[in-house]
Amino acid sequence: MTGATGFIGRFLVARLLERGGTVYALVRKGSAAKLEALRAQWGEAGARVVAVTGDLARPRLGLSPAAIARLRGRIDHFFHLAALYDLAAPAGAVHEANVEGTRHALEAARLLHARRFHYMSSIAAAGLYAGVFREDMFEEAEGLEHPYFRSKHEAEALVRAERGIPWRIYRPGIVVGDSRTGEIDKVDGPYYFFEAIRRLRGAIPSWVPVPGIEGGTVNLVPVDYVVRATDHLAHARGLDGRCFHLTDPEPHGVGDVLEIFAAAAHAPVPSLRIPVGAARAGVETLLLELGVPRPALAFLDYPTTFDCRATRAALRGSRIAVPPLETYAERLWDYWERHLDPRRGEARTLRSRVKGKVVVLTGGTSGIGEATAYRLAEAGARLAVVARDAARAAPVMKRLRAHGADVRFFRCDLAEGADARRLVAAVLRRYGGVDILVNNAGRSIRRSIAASFDRFHDFERTMQLNYFGGLRLILGFLPAMVRAGGGHVVNVSSIGVLTRVPRFSAYVASKAALDAFSECAASEFADRGVRFTTIHMPLVRTPMSAPTALYKRVPMLSPDEAADLVVQAIVERPARIATSLGVLGEVLRSVAPRASQLILNAAFRAFPDSAAPGAEGAQLSAAQAALAQATRGIHW
Repeated sequence: MTGATGFIGRFLVARLLERGGTVYALVRKGSAAKLEALRAQWGEAGARVVAVTGDLARPRLGLSPAAIARLRGRIDHFFHLAALYDLAAPAGAVHEANVEGTRHALEAARLLHARRFHYMSSIAAAGLYAGVFREDMFEEAEGLEHPYFRSKHEAEALVRAERGIPWRIYRPGIVVGDSRTGEIDKVDGPYYFFEAIRRLRGAIPSWVPVPGIEGGTVNLVPVDYVVRATDHLAHARGLDGRCFHLTDPEPHGVGDVLEIFAAAAHAPVPSLRIPVGAARAGVETLLLELGVPRPALAFLDYPTTFDCRATRAALRGSRIAVPPLETYAERLWDYWERHLDPRRGEARTLRSRVKGKVVVLTGGTSGIGEATAYRLAEAGARLAVVARDAARAAPVMKRLRAHGADVRFFRCDLAEGADARRLVAAVLRRYGGVDILVNNAGRSIRRSIAASFDRFHDFERTMQLNYFGGLRLILGFLPAMVRAGGGHVVNVSSIGVLTRVPRFSAYVASKAALDAFSECAASEFADRGVRFTTIHMPLVRTPMSAPTALYKRVPMLSPDEAADLVVQAIVERPARIATSLGVLGEVLRSVAPRASQLILNAAFRAFPDSAAPGAEGAQLSAAQAALAQATRGIHW
């Protein structure tokens, strides 16, 4: 067997071992350790798996004369599973692995006098055939321009032309994890959409209807079905010279598949589907933004369906059938979330993002900034911590340096233009450039407009720090980012920008100004490698919120939880991060602005103003506490 250590191969080896006999597994020189690691999975029977040194890229699979002499005449079944399945791989590499590799496997099978050759092809051999593709069809394939589709078609042609050895061909659909355990070894096929589903789940409550997409048919089959069917068909009598579609006889459309996995993830389930063909550019842009890689978009309007009646007839009586996707989707999701979700490797991924990189963090000596500073320092960033008060910064800097962090403190009042300009010059002089800027410093004022008629300076103060302060740094560091070929700006904004909560007009307006600027800048610099991320941060228990005594009795995020969102922004680099409640508030403002205002007005009247006499010491009523709990994270 070639590809014995691959995903399908390792399961097929286990199945074949149940029949007794010996499995000879082709492994490259120096790669035997991977095979050895699988022996525990195969149990005692794994002792009957014998490594044979070779190479798919070499004639006769690179088998030595001694190996050929030892194995000649002893091979009942030659399984060729090894292939390069990477839709983004260069055409030359795909051809070398899939076409020339199959040619070399056939040469080796002849030299070994193998009694039967089994080739694991793919539904990709049909190309982009428009309509129903039967198991007896081959030459009818069309739309083979993609290197992977073309390579599987050409490789299958080599097997079909073989006259010296009886052969059987298997064309599986898109192989997903085990229907019983969910096990899969890499992100592929529908898994490319899982992160997008997870992001939607985190941004929008599951009961909120969202638009979906509708496209072509997606034929998914679990690996355990592929292996059981292959094993049965390989050993059944009278099936030589035939091709078998290991596909779902009742496949789902792409919209149904996404709906099934959204339900499995407890994410919002699409209620209105947009045909991909009607808005392909917009759909692709959205999916790319959500983290779906471009090669996966080819399957959105896949035009082919696969007839598998001959396979089902050959399996009759074996009790081997494709289970409905609905019955095992939750297992696939659960396995992905526990083992392959990129967030599980956050610490490692954060290190890969920031190790050795220059990160400027404002407001870095208390609250969210302090918690974030420790995370960045631990991940190996070259950290420039910015704050106004050098005395308050001293203990934080001492703790950071005690752990060997590459960190330097810069005292700066960002609300002062001259001070901010000196900061930019000092940072560039020391580091030469900035890779990541985290605009975290901010000022919040909780005061109704009616109590602010004679306090215009409140609006000036918030604007000077929250908007102009962050803007000065962005404009100061952008030229160096462009020259370096890229950079990342992270703005810690507020959930109030999405919900437009009352009593925070000065704060929300200043944060909204920086949000709007950053969205414009993101469009201008998207092709220059500079990314912008806005975090619509919910209420956090920090020194900034401490003066409002009312907040001591409402639920808030901790600084560490808020730092998690900053880390997520740096790792994933999305356009924005928002809670489901914030997004819901934004949606409500868009679709029912008057209703939104009435709801917010009722909440405004439910809580006292900070400026009202005695308000700071007031206890929350039962109704106020219930509202605060139900709207956790919103500033009231």
